[in-house]
Amino acid sequence: MRIVSLLPSSTEILFALGLGDQVVAVSHDCDHPPEAKEKPALSQSIVNPERSTSREIDEAVSKQLHKGQSIYHLDQDLLRRLEPDLILTQELCVVCAPSFSQVRKAARVLRDEVQLISLEPNRLGDIFENIRLVGEFTERKEEAERFIEKLKSRIHQVVSLTRGVNQRPRVFCMEWLDPPMVAGHWVPEMVRLAGGEDGLGREGDASYKIEWEEIFRYDPEVVLFMPCSFGLERTLEELKRFPFPKGWKEINANKEGQCFAVDGASYFNRPGPRIIDGLEILAQILHPVRLRQFQGDIPEGAMQRWDY
Repeated sequence: MRIVSLLPSSTEILFALGLGDQVVAVSHDCDHPPEAKEKPALSQSIVNPERSTSREIDEAVSKQLHKGQSIYHLDQDLLRRLEPDLILTQELCVVCAPSFSQVRKAARVLRDEVQLISLEPNRLGDIFENIRLVGEFTERKEEAERFIEKLKSRIHQVVSLTRGVNQRPRVFCMEWLDPPMVAGHWVPEMVRLAGGEDGLGREGDASYKIEWEEIFRYDPEVVLFMPCSFGLERTLEELKRFPFPKGWKEINANKEGQCFAVDGASYFNRPGPRIIDGLEILAQILHPVRLRQFQGDIPEGAMQRWDY
């Protein structure tokens, strides 16, 4: 089977199921496992996140969407030459990856037999269903089920350690800096399972923009900076140059040294297998004593305490 994956999360799923040799192309964002970067990139973004601030990125994206245009370019000629049997894409977010409608339009150059699958996870359970779906379409059903059980056992281990916590800190997961955005979909669920309370995020619902005054009223006890598609170094770079409003110094998390920058792109933004790593990282941040047995297991470059 010849597979095109236009999502970093689906690329990770494919490699985890032993299908890396059948992947013939990926998106420009697919960077894990390292072997994925050796595959041809079928998409490109018109926005360069490495050279733009959060505000500049948001304005560029909003401008394109307002004109009814995608922020991604798909190499239709390469797609035709590859002749894939299966294409994995999404409809969840037009900002995160090429949309299903854009891919379907580009796929008109292909034969009728090509299968186009859209993965639409909103919660952790949906991520498992996506793994199961990929397994069914690639004749890896048994491998998918075994993999899902391993991921679920890791979740159960975290939950068993955080279930009886006496204090569940107020957590704010910030998915964008300028304008500020609250992380949604599976992230609030991760906070709950990790032993925290996310009073701003909405489980299963999309991320949304928020006013700084509302953040200050919420007064989070723990803050996680996880800008969408940013790794840890890029997040730290953005934090250093971002002019936080005056009230930021007064929030509980900042005064108590409980602000953390994380590798959102790897462990929180993408609905793939490493979301479970993100859950373990989050639980260790919120309850380091109870999660002492995990100490040393946080991947290098996954998180760093940040002082304003």
